[in-house]
Amino acid sequence: MTEGTTSAAEGGDTLTRLEQEGEIAADYLEGLLDIADLDGDIDMDVEADRAAVSIVSDSGGRDLQKLVGRDGEVLEALQELTRLAVHRETGDRSRLMLDIAGFRAQKRTELAQIGAKAADEVKSSGQPVKLDPMTPFERKVVHDAVAAAGLRSESEGEEPQRFVVVLPA
Repeated sequence: MTEGTTSAAEGGDTLTRLEQEGEIAADYLEGLLDIADLDGDIDMDVEADRAAVSIVSDSGGRDLQKLVGRDGEVLEALQELTRLAVHRETGDRSRLMLDIAGFRAQKRTELAQIGAKAADEVKSSGQPVKLDPMTPFERKVVHDAVAAAGLRSESEGEEPQRFVVVLPA
Protein backbone atom coordinates (compact mmCIF):
# COMPACT_ATOMS: atom_id res chain seq x y z
CA MET A 1 0.00 0.00 0.00
CA THR A 2 1.33 3.49 -0.80
CA GLU A 3 1.46 6.34 1.67
CA GLY A 4 -1.25 8.21 -0.24
CA THR A 5 -3.58 5.24 0.03
CA THR A 6 -2.92 4.95 3.75
CA SER A 7 -3.64 8.64 4.28
CA ALA A 8 -6.86 8.46 2.28
CA ALA A 9 -7.99 5.41 4.25
CA GLU A 10 -7.13 7.09 7.55
CA GLY A 11 -9.00 10.22 6.42
CA GLY A 12 -12.06 8.10 5.58
CA ASP A 13 -11.81 6.30 8.93
CA THR A 14 -11.61 9.66 10.72
CA LEU A 15 -14.65 10.99 8.87
CA THR A 16 -16.61 7.83 9.68
CA ARG A 17 -15.60 8.07 13.35
CA LEU A 18 -16.62 11.75 13.53
CA GLU A 19 -19.95 11.03 11.83
CA GLN A 20 -20.54 8.26 14.38
CA GLU A 21 -19.77 10.73 17.21
CA GLY A 22 -22.32 13.13 15.71
CA GLU A 23 -24.99 10.42 15.52
CA ILE A 24 -24.41 9.33 19.12
CA ALA A 25 -24.53 12.97 20.25
CA ALA A 26 -27.71 13.60 18.25
CA ASP A 27 -29.43 10.61 19.86
CA TYR A 28 -28.37 11.78 23.31
CA LEU A 29 -29.54 15.35 22.66
CA GLU A 30 -32.86 14.21 21.17
CA GLY A 31 -33.52 12.32 24.40
CA LEU A 32 -32.63 15.41 26.39
CA LEU A 33 -34.98 17.59 24.32
CA ASP A 34 -37.78 15.06 24.84
CA ILE A 35 -37.23 15.01 28.61
CA ALA A 36 -37.17 18.82 28.75
CA ASP A 37 -40.20 19.00 26.42
CA LEU A 38 -38.39 21.41 24.10
CA ASP A 39 -38.71 21.62 20.34
CA GLY A 40 -35.57 21.64 18.26
CA ASP A 41 -34.01 20.09 15.20
CA ILE A 42 -30.54 18.62 15.30
CA ASP A 43 -28.01 19.27 12.55
CA MET A 44 -24.78 17.29 12.33
CA ASP A 45 -21.60 18.17 10.47
CA VAL A 46 -17.85 17.70 10.60
CA GLU A 47 -15.82 20.91 10.92
CA ALA A 48 -12.06 21.23 11.42
CA ASP A 49 -11.62 17.55 12.33
CA ARG A 50 -14.41 17.68 14.92
CA ALA A 51 -17.96 16.50 15.02
CA ALA A 52 -20.24 19.53 15.16
CA VAL A 53 -23.81 19.24 16.38
CA SER A 54 -26.31 22.10 16.43
CA ILE A 55 -29.75 22.34 17.96
CA VAL A 56 -31.87 24.77 15.98
CA SER A 57 -35.50 25.81 16.10
CA ASP A 58 -37.92 27.09 13.49
CA SER A 59 -39.66 29.18 16.15
CA GLY A 60 -36.71 31.51 16.73
CA GLY A 61 -35.11 29.37 19.43
CA ARG A 62 -36.62 31.27 22.36
CA ASP A 63 -37.20 28.04 24.33
CA LEU A 64 -33.70 26.85 23.42
CA GLN A 65 -32.19 29.85 25.21
CA LYS A 66 -32.78 27.90 28.42
CA LEU A 67 -30.22 25.38 27.13
CA VAL A 68 -27.71 28.15 26.42
CA GLY A 69 -27.89 29.82 29.82
CA ARG A 70 -26.12 32.95 30.92
CA ASP A 71 -23.00 33.53 28.82
CA GLY A 72 -23.30 29.99 27.46
CA GLU A 73 -22.71 28.29 30.80
CA VAL A 74 -25.48 25.71 30.32
CA LEU A 75 -24.32 25.14 26.72
CA GLU A 76 -20.78 24.38 27.97
CA ALA A 77 -22.15 21.91 30.54
CA LEU A 78 -24.36 20.21 27.94
CA GLN A 79 -21.39 19.96 25.58
CA GLU A 80 -19.38 18.16 28.27
CA LEU A 81 -22.27 15.81 29.06
CA THR A 82 -22.68 15.07 25.36
CA ARG A 83 -18.95 14.38 25.03
CA LEU A 84 -19.23 11.98 27.99
CA ALA A 85 -22.16 10.20 26.30
CA VAL A 86 -20.05 9.79 23.15
CA HIS A 87 -17.10 8.56 25.22
CA ARG A 88 -19.32 6.02 26.97
CA GLU A 89 -20.43 4.60 23.61
CA THR A 90 -17.12 4.71 21.72
CA GLY A 91 -14.47 4.51 24.43
CA ASP A 92 -12.69 7.44 22.72
CA ARG A 93 -12.34 11.01 23.96
CA SER A 94 -14.51 13.36 21.91
CA ARG A 95 -13.76 16.94 20.85
CA LEU A 96 -17.34 17.43 19.68
CA MET A 97 -18.60 21.01 19.45
CA LEU A 98 -22.19 21.78 20.38
CA ASP A 99 -24.10 24.89 19.32
CA ILE A 100 -27.59 25.79 20.46
CA ALA A 101 -29.80 28.38 18.75
CA GLY A 102 -26.76 29.82 16.95
CA PHE A 103 -25.17 31.06 20.19
CA ARG A 104 -21.71 29.68 19.46
CA ALA A 105 -21.78 30.82 15.82
CA GLN A 106 -22.66 34.38 16.89
CA LYS A 107 -20.02 34.27 19.63
CA ARG A 108 -17.42 33.09 17.08
CA THR A 109 -18.16 36.15 14.91
CA GLU A 110 -17.87 38.53 17.89
CA LEU A 111 -14.61 36.92 19.05
CA ALA A 112 -13.08 37.07 15.58
CA GLN A 113 -13.80 40.81 15.59
CA ILE A 114 -12.18 41.17 19.03
CA GLY A 115 -9.09 39.32 17.79
CA ALA A 116 -8.85 41.42 14.63
CA LYS A 117 -9.29 44.65 16.60
CA ALA A 118 -6.57 43.61 19.10
CA ALA A 119 -4.26 42.73 16.19
CA ASP A 120 -4.85 46.16 14.63
CA GLU A 121 -4.09 47.80 17.99
CA VAL A 122 -0.83 45.84 18.34
CA LYS A 123 0.19 46.70 14.76
CA SER A 124 -0.33 50.42 15.36
CA SER A 125 1.16 50.61 18.88
CA GLY A 126 3.83 47.91 18.66
CA GLN A 127 2.87 46.87 22.22
CA PRO A 128 1.33 43.57 23.36
CA VAL A 129 -2.39 43.60 24.16
CA LYS A 130 -3.88 41.48 26.95
CA LEU A 131 -7.51 40.47 26.56
CA ASP A 132 -10.05 39.52 29.22
CA PRO A 133 -10.18 35.91 30.49
CA MET A 134 -11.88 33.51 28.10
CA THR A 135 -12.94 29.89 27.78
CA PRO A 136 -10.77 27.55 25.69
CA PHE A 137 -13.24 27.83 22.77
CA GLU A 138 -13.13 31.63 22.92
CA ARG A 139 -9.33 31.73 23.07
CA LYS A 140 -9.06 29.40 20.06
CA VAL A 141 -11.25 31.69 17.96
CA VAL A 142 -9.20 34.75 18.98
CA HIS A 143 -5.89 32.95 18.29
CA ASP A 144 -7.17 32.06 14.79
CA ALA A 145 -8.24 35.67 14.11
CA VAL A 146 -4.88 37.02 15.26
CA ALA A 147 -3.02 34.51 13.08
CA ALA A 148 -5.19 35.52 10.11
CA ALA A 149 -4.12 39.13 10.73
CA GLY A 150 -0.47 38.05 10.48
CA LEU A 151 0.45 38.27 14.18
CA ARG A 152 0.96 35.73 16.92
CA SER A 153 -0.71 35.28 20.28
CA GLU A 154 -0.29 33.23 23.42
CA SER A 155 -2.53 32.13 26.26
CA GLU A 156 -1.41 33.04 29.77
CA GLY A 157 -2.74 32.51 33.28
CA GLU A 158 -4.59 29.65 34.93
CA GLU A 159 -8.16 28.52 34.32
CA PRO A 160 -10.67 30.09 34.73
CA GLN A 161 -8.67 33.32 34.44
CA ARG A 162 -6.69 32.24 31.35
CA PHE A 163 -6.45 35.00 28.74
CA VAL A 164 -4.97 35.79 25.32
CA VAL A 165 -2.01 38.10 24.79
CA VAL A 166 -1.61 39.43 21.24
CA LEU A 167 2.07 40.00 20.45
CA PRO A 168 3.82 42.27 17.94
CA ALA A 169 5.27 40.61 14.82
